[in-house]
Amino acid sequence: MESRYLSLPNQQNYEYAYELAYKLACEQLNNIGDIDQLCLRSGAQYQVIDSQKIIILEYLNQCYQITFPDIDISLIDSQQEVPIRDKILILHYLTLAKGSPISNKVIAYRELPEGTIYFPTFSKRAIKPLLDHFGKEPRLLIDAAKRLGGYKADYGDVAVTINAFSRVPITLVLWRGDDEFTPEGSILFDSTIPDYLSTEDINVLCETIAWKLVKFLKSVEG
Repeated sequence: MESRYLSLPNQQNYEYAYELAYKLACEQLNNIGDIDQLCLRSGAQYQVIDSQKIIILEYLNQCYQITFPDIDISLIDSQQEVPIRDKILILHYLTLAKGSPISNKVIAYRELPEGTIYFPTFSKRAIKPLLDHFGKEPRLLIDAAKRLGGYKADYGDVAVTINAFSRVPITLVLWRGDDEFTPEGSILFDSTIPDYLSTEDINVLCETIAWKLVKFLKSVEG
């Protein structure tokens, strides 16, 4: 099945591809006529301030605003530049969101569309960083996840759920290693996640989350 969007590149130094993906995502958003319904489906807020149309959306525990008609995405109460990969994810989430209620039924990555094909790459880029940095002391994942609004979940030896978007909970699971077994990890999703993000976007989102958590861990250790 063809994706509605240009797939997010998975390698570095693809600046042109990211710019093109962002441009297409902006066009897709501008072509949506009913912004109120878009916000209802995605859990975002719509405001008009001094004739400026604004969507407010929470992503990884931070609030962003998207202005119209010249699409601009910025953090609220921060001058920090928003990485283009985050901008693309935000736009894809907004335009793909179907409004499906959370099912509370979790699925593994391989159950996603084409998940079996992409799993080796997904594991290397999203799960391996977690194992490398949290595998020996999984409890450290809990404090790091709190920085992203995460909370404990009841899976494995240690698990946390992070609401990447209001309709996209991501659950990270770790099993401790010992002298006989190496640490293991998994990432679980609500079964409705394909109604909000493509599998390619999920790859990038989980990689982003993993490295943010590693960064938080290193900031504490350093």
